[in-house]
Amino acid sequence: MSGTPPAEVHIDASLVRGLLDDQYPDLADLPLNAIDAGWDNQMFRLGDRLAVRLPRRALAAALAIHEQDWLPDLAPRLPIPTPAPLRVGAPGRGYPWRWSVLPWFEAATAHEAPLNRDQADRLADFLIALHTEALTGASINPFRGEPLVRRAPDAEARLGRLSRATHLITPQVLRAWRAGLATPASISPKWIHGDLHARNILVREGAICAVIDWGDMTSGDVATDLAVAWHLFDPAPARAAFLARYGATQAQIARAMAWAVRIGAILLETGLVDHPAHAAMGEAVLRRLSADG
Repeated sequence: MSGTPPAEVHIDASLVRGLLDDQYPDLADLPLNAIDAGWDNQMFRLGDRLAVRLPRRALAAALAIHEQDWLPDLAPRLPIPTPAPLRVGAPGRGYPWRWSVLPWFEAATAHEAPLNRDQADRLADFLIALHTEALTGASINPFRGEPLVRRAPDAEARLGRLSRATHLITPQVLRAWRAGLATPASISPKWIHGDLHARNILVREGAICAVIDWGDMTSGDVATDLAVAWHLFDPAPARAAFLARYGATQAQIARAMAWAVRIGAILLETGLVDHPAHAAMGEAVLRRLSADG
């Protein structure tokens, strides 16, 4: 099993300060603090209201460009705030890729803070607003939003490893995966977030206050995003209410469950290596799928 992909460049506060000095000197004197590093990006808080986000590997650099090019146009149409880039940075000081200055949201992530019951409706309405026809030339992501059959070899190898390492790959989980894989994908070019899990949804006082991390945004199958039902909502009637509010078809639900299997397995397997929060998230997803199986 492999864990979080390693960084391909060294990123620290000194580098970020230098980039700001060179390109946005009006921001360079604000307090700067390292916050977190995920699979794809390193995040720094800049003053009270801003953040700096820098890709930490080449694959993520391409995703950052998608976010910079498309999210500023899409964000104003959405009913929940999203951190559209306020400024775009260029390569410099030995750092090879574009980077972003974003708004900062003072909040907890949904894997840390419980959601009020009405937030299932709110998130469903957000996805209805998001899942509109994508423009010609919309960004394409080879890992999200595509027919599941293209991801089957990797997913099934991962499920096999987890079956030997844990008790979480139940018959219900495998049944959900196979049913979704067998459901024909009718994929129209709709905008999707592409990475909608609990760490990318911010919560303040029980309410969703932002949806973040849009690097995987792409044109593809909306079922990819509907998998969030198994990332967020308990008990099973809450998941059903979310999907009913959205108006999901049975085919979309089947594919959404399979996407939840795939992403839950990725979070669990990589998290068991080096990221306990991801492992806990993946376990929660797989347990919910077992309960619904």
